[in-house]
Amino acid sequence: MRFFGQGLACVRGERLVFTGLDFALGPGEALILAGRNGTGKTTLLRLMAGLAPCQAGRLGWDDGPVRDEPERHAARLHYVGHLDAVKPALTVWENLEFWARLRGSDGAGARTALARLGLDGLALVPARYLSAGQRHRLSLARLLAAPAVLWLLDEPTVALDGDSIAALMAALAEHRAGGGMVVIATNVDLGDIEAATLDLHRFAPDAAAAWVSV
Repeated sequence: MRFFGQGLACVRGERLVFTGLDFALGPGEALILAGRNGTGKTTLLRLMAGLAPCQAGRLGWDDGPVRDEPERHAARLHYVGHLDAVKPALTVWENLEFWARLRGSDGAGARTALARLGLDGLALVPARYLSAGQRHRLSLARLLAAPAVLWLLDEPTVALDGDSIAALMAALAEHRAGGGMVVIATNVDLGDIEAATLDLHRFAPDAAAAWVSV
């Protein structure tokens, strides 16, 4: 099953962020979104996740466009953005168990995720006491707590130490080995990762046409 976009354009505010953008991902493949700030990396991830509309173009899977069945599309992906979606009043375990059960998984997946991301010792700690790095690890643990074929990750290594980055990269490799797909927006060198790179600067509109009426 392929996930793809053809001729994509997106408007943020009244500014055309990118236009004429194509991509395609198959099982086991990864795509790195590169480009300086403002070229639309986060915008494209949100578009891929179904959280932002296309101004033009087509986004879909081999079995149909995303717009026809948005709920089925949402069930196929995990999106981890800049906001961690962590509830401060809940414990680490309660946060992760909520996400797992929301996606139809049981507690076994949540327990595995805690251990893989080095959070098992913090399971009963309210999330409001976590450091920035711990909160980010908890957000990333959602990837492992419930299955989804497509992972959309915005700057996933931010606030992580070396051990946590290694754990994340191992999880990415395992996910891809099982046929999963990954899209990562980053300007950080992720080391020895086999992935295609999409430079969003290539799809920037002409300056004269960058502002549109919507």
